Amino acid sequence: MSAITIVRDYPHSPLKVWRAVTDPALIPRWTSTGKGARAVGFEPVAGNRFQFVAKPMPGWRGIVECEVLEVRERELLRYSWVGAAGEAPSYVGYQLEPTAGGTRFTYRHTGFTGVGGFAMAKVLGAVRKKMLTVGVPALLAELDESGALRPGTPLRPEDER
Repeated sequence: MSAITIVRDYPHSPLKVWRAVTDPALIPRWTSTGKGARAVGFEPVAGNRFQFVAKPMPGWRGIVECEVLEVRERELLRYSWVGAAGEAPSYVGYQLEPTAGGTRFTYRHTGFTGVGGFAMAKVLGAVRKKMLTVGVPALLAELDESGALRPGTPLRPEDER
């Protein structure tokens, strides 16, 4: 079984990092370094079903079906991930830990099986690494300490542009 684990330290509070990775209006701001997925219907509440919706590509309809499995605010978010009809779910987790300099963020995506799963883990791992190394830090730089976008930021939600 293949898995993706990426650990990043951000010089920001767990509150700010939590907001960046769980606010549906902010999620496309850091996922845009990948395929720009929007979290449609997402709420960080156990049992909540939602979709990540991105631009379709050959062989993929652009929708990932998800269900929130576990939430501990500012500490942990776990959800299932089904990228194609009939596919067995895999599982994504965000773990936040306060550090002396800010927050340690651990991203885990587990449950990839077989040769296809191995290949998918490689592709998704590269995309997630870019999102967490480029996209999240850029977004965090544009948020105030409460996790709100600063006035005048170039990252204003699209409906405000």
